[in-house]
Amino acid sequence: MQDDSTQTVARAQKGRGASASRDRLALDAVFEIAKSFAVAPDPIDIVPDILNVLSSFLDLRHGVLALLSDQGAAAGKGAVNPYSIAATAFARSDGAPAEEVIPDEVVRIVFRSGVPLVSFDLAEEFGVEAVPKRLRGVGQSVFAVPIRDPERSHFVLGVLCAFRSHDDGVIHNTDSDIRVLTMVASLLEQALRFRRRIARDRERALTDTKRLLQSVSDREGKRPVPVHIDGIVGDSPAITDVIAQVRRVAAKKTPVLLRGESGTGKELFARAVHSASPRARKPFVGVNCAALSETLLESELFGHEKGAFTGATALKKGRFEMADGGTLFLDEIGEISPTFQTKLLRVLQEGEFERVGGTRTIKVDVRIVAATNRDLERCVADGEFRADLYFRICVVPIVLPPLRHRKSDIRPLAQLFLDRFNNSNGTDVRFASDAFETICRCNFPGNVRELENCVSRAAALSDGEVVLGRELACQQGSCLSSVLSRLQDDSSPIGGLAAGEVISPTVRMTPPPEAPPVADVAPGDYPRRRTANTAREELIAAMEEAGWVQAKAARLLGMTPRQVAYALQKHGIEVRRI
Repeated sequence: MQDDSTQTVARAQKGRGASASRDRLALDAVFEIAKSFAVAPDPIDIVPDILNVLSSFLDLRHGVLALLSDQGAAAGKGAVNPYSIAATAFARSDGAPAEEVIPDEVVRIVFRSGVPLVSFDLAEEFGVEAVPKRLRGVGQSVFAVPIRDPERSHFVLGVLCAFRSHDDGVIHNTDSDIRVLTMVASLLEQALRFRRRIARDRERALTDTKRLLQSVSDREGKRPVPVHIDGIVGDSPAITDVIAQVRRVAAKKTPVLLRGESGTGKELFARAVHSASPRARKPFVGVNCAALSETLLESELFGHEKGAFTGATALKKGRFEMADGGTLFLDEIGEISPTFQTKLLRVLQEGEFERVGGTRTIKVDVRIVAATNRDLERCVADGEFRADLYFRICVVPIVLPPLRHRKSDIRPLAQLFLDRFNNSNGTDVRFASDAFETICRCNFPGNVRELENCVSRAAALSDGEVVLGRELACQQGSCLSSVLSRLQDDSSPIGGLAAGEVISPTVRMTPPPEAPPVADVAPGDYPRRRTANTAREELIAAMEEAGWVQAKAARLLGMTPRQVAYALQKHGIEVRRI
């Protein structure tokens, strides 16, 4: 009798230990998944990795994400809740029917009811035909939870589903499995909500800009009448539109964000905004945020008190104080660190700050004009740029056109740079007609800055007073853009400009889209991805062969180092130190 009681206690303790171990694995899995969603530009793209984490930690295998199809998609006319497979934990053919990876009846029930579904034996409850072909032969439990619309919580826009084989011997862990899947679904909902909000705000900014241009066009006629600003050369439609926007917003105190490729003249347009504003008689102060470290940038913008740090021998006013009543130009604002973004946000919101090493709060009245050549929306999605700071500086975005989109402005700009060269060097160099024709055919990936370099180089190296077409750098094989255009690929546009666009010096080219990879898989054959579900003996053997170096063992097993770490943790294998 006593032996029976002892065995009962031992079994209870063993059960509690196993339960605690499963809870730890579940917590670790949710933690890893949350980290992945936090840094993913597109949450749907990393869902296969998320499903593999569930498989590695909790044996929830063959995961599938089904999302509601767009209305009018090829899902059958009149179909109720037409859906498509958005992601799987295994390779599958794009043309394979959804029923081969997920039970259709299970998906329909979750779409209609909006509540999680658990089936302890899929074949017994829904019939053998409901079990995907690759899973037949072994009893399967299925777990499915709804993905809700972040804006309308009652609306189900997708279903997250996973299977557990009866051979795993853990089919009784239902509550924990549903809780984990529900948490993963909630994380995915929030990630989708953030991505949708960024896209909506970007679309709103573009729409407002178009509406502003349209109102100017309607007021002046069908085509905007050219408006000129001192220092800006050109009368092409592209530059005329930008000048009209500058005139429109200059009278306001609204922050302006100048966007465009490097070399398009962002500082010149920033000065134009200031000059056309009521603040024109006040200071225009500029700072290049990319040229200074975080510490120096803080001192430059906010100033410092005497003795604030080593070398601070006197009080120094910052750029915000110097620009009080005027305009502060923050060039390359996309390069500042996340830590300094927080400090800058407070000044932009409250209009007050303290000098480095000081305690007195200083209030200023400054109009902010910022500039960047980076895709700030992508930086926000990647977590590199604060969304609240983005909304603070990007009130009125003005996109500066690259020089290749304003071809008619190349000749007057080239003449302007040639005149400047002659004035500064006391020369009288002129361009022959064929030289001008050659220059006007160029695309200038480096924009106005590259054009100025081209003109100055040709004038300096000319043997006489007339520069001929054959004397230009591009005709002698010494043009930097010509060299880079032969070496660049889709991921390295010239000078980091025009991301996603390969620019020829003379002809604008857009790289052809890559053909989607064709999986070498026979119909009906779906090879699984390698995950941390590796046998303990195989894992130990690989680690022994790799000298207990996880990265080397990962290459031997065809896995990632993270998956190897998961597997070691799952099997309780202690890493040996050699």
